[in-house]
Amino acid sequence: MSKRCAICGKGPRFGHRISHAHNLTNRRWNPNLQKVRILLNGKRRHVRVCTRCLRSGKVEKAPIP
Repeated sequence: MSKRCAICGKGPRFGHRISHAHNLTNRRWNPNLQKVRILLNGKRRHVRVCTRCLRSGKVEKAPIP
């Protein structure tokens, strides 16, 4: 499973973890993805969506049958 939003395509960002001695080691920031059931082209699907898309209303949650 990729760590990528199905709506906006947001994925992990990379950077450095910096110690007090200024040693650099690699790290990554993962997006906050939630698995939700949405309506996509009139069909219900489970997709992984970032919380920014959920909060802004870019996706419509499917009603519970």
